[in-house]
Amino acid sequence: MKPIARGGVKEEAEKHMGLLKLAQILSVLVVFVAGIILGLVTSSHINDYFRSQAQLFITNNINDVTYMPSNNSKEPPKNDNCSSPLSQCEDCLSIESFLLPKNLTHALRDDELFWRASLVPYKVEYPYSRVPKVAFMFLTRGPLPMLRLWERFFDDQDEKLFTVYVHALPGYELDVSSDSPFHGRQIPSQTVEWGTVTLADAERRLLANALLDFSNERFVLLSESCIPVYNFPTVYKYLTSSVHSFVESYDEPTRYGRGRYSRKMLPDIQLYQWRKGSQWFEIHRTLAVYVISDTKYYDLFKKYCKPACYPDEHYLPTFINMFHGSLNANRSVTWVDWSMGGPHPALYGEANITEGFIQSIRNNGTLCAYNEEQTSVCHLFARKFAPSALRPLLNLSSTVMEF
Repeated sequence: MKPIARGGVKEEAEKHMGLLKLAQILSVLVVFVAGIILGLVTSSHINDYFRSQAQLFITNNINDVTYMPSNNSKEPPKNDNCSSPLSQCEDCLSIESFLLPKNLTHALRDDELFWRASLVPYKVEYPYSRVPKVAFMFLTRGPLPMLRLWERFFDDQDEKLFTVYVHALPGYELDVSSDSPFHGRQIPSQTVEWGTVTLADAERRLLANALLDFSNERFVLLSESCIPVYNFPTVYKYLTSSVHSFVESYDEPTRYGRGRYSRKMLPDIQLYQWRKGSQWFEIHRTLAVYVISDTKYYDLFKKYCKPACYPDEHYLPTFINMFHGSLNANRSVTWVDWSMGGPHPALYGEANITEGFIQSIRNNGTLCAYNEEQTSVCHLFARKFAPSALRPLLNLSSTVMEF
């Protein structure tokens, strides 16, 4: 047998190596092609599945819609504040639904409401033609005895200039006609007890609900016994033209002022910062946002300002004095008579209502600061009026109050 040449063995080995590499390359190609085919098939099935599911969703929702399109191509009924299924709801991201909630009813907790109301756009310019509005916020236990007077006050006024909000006791429904400016204006409320922090809670709740309307610029707190002593154009111009808010805040050195201060508020609130003032305020939007955004100082009042300390008389005057005094005129635009003494102001009934009495509230000969000038118009509203005062007030509204 002839021996195999060394060169032949080497060639044979190289040949086998070449075939092995070729086999490896072919194997990779087969796996790659198989992967592509499998991916295409899978993708096709997935697309068919989701397409069928989407078609099923659309079909089911179309079947659920109860309206019938007319030849005029009218839009389907819209649900306020996007509280219903997507197919029956207006665009939840529309500028209209964001700037002006159409329905005051909501299920927000107070902390959720305050957070939502505290949102402030960083961009100065508005993407719409903004007309400043005055928010009239009524804090009431139930009926509004002066309702007819207020309806006359708002009568024939441009609805783009004002809004109305009512905080009544839970379960109470205000009985008004559908064309009344008070119709549908009750906000979700909670129980309020006089002299407790729940009264201040209700004030902040009114502010927060009113702040949801981005066109509201001025916010005035009123009670069921309040009346306007000037007509709407005068009130609107007075408030929207003012560079200050109107919150009474003063240092009362007696037991009815400083005597209500608690040292447990130290070091956050010092005695020299403690203030007292009327509950009935009027504030600018900027200040309203500051008020409902505060948690730290309000919690101190909730913990330590308890009868005979009354948060509604001390929280706002103290908070504004501490941080926002330059924004405040330091007086109220609501006239109240405390000359009788006691825990409540004087109550005026039918026998007290005369032309001279109302004129004395409108202009009693004293002056007050307004935009760095002096004016004789110091009070736009007045309280406290009994239900029996309504008839004579209506008789005087056109001649004295000019509405």
